[in-house]
Amino acid sequence: MAAKTIEIRKAEDRDKPAIWQIIKAVIAGGDTYVFSPDASKDEMMAFWFTPDKHNYVAVEDGKIVATFWLRANNPGLGKHVGNAAYMVAPNAAGKGIGKQIALWSLDEARRLGFTAMQFNFVVKSNNVAVKLWQSVGFDIIGEIPDAMYRSKNGLTNAYIMYRKL
Repeated sequence: MAAKTIEIRKAEDRDKPAIWQIIKAVIAGGDTYVFSPDASKDEMMAFWFTPDKHNYVAVEDGKIVATFWLRANNPGLGKHVGNAAYMVAPNAAGKGIGKQIALWSLDEARRLGFTAMQFNFVVKSNNVAVKLWQSVGFDIIGEIPDAMYRSKNGLTNAYIMYRKL
């Protein structure tokens, strides 16, 4: 089944309650992001909306179904390499939304002036994310041993993934 087209736009203040619900649901499992499953709304929203980030939402049928941000991975002489984080609402998983926001965000990263993207921490056991990023041209360029303690399954490695734009 082909994915339904979604609208992707800059996040606005009015979107924050829906974004928090997505973040809360995604980190609850404690196995795909380093954030504590019991991280507070204030803590997570402060992290997600730092001034150096370009924040976006994906909307399907009038409802926010995903959130992501783009930023420079490093300042100064490293600011041409972008970094990002993505979350899709669990009830919207498996519909192709992740791939749509991935492709859109790569175009947006180019528009923002980035010449490459680097993900510093992709949990190795998050097969869906690893497969998605490889499908849009990312390579695994490094592996961090025992990088994250998952809530249910103990230690796992994380990948560093990279792609030229």
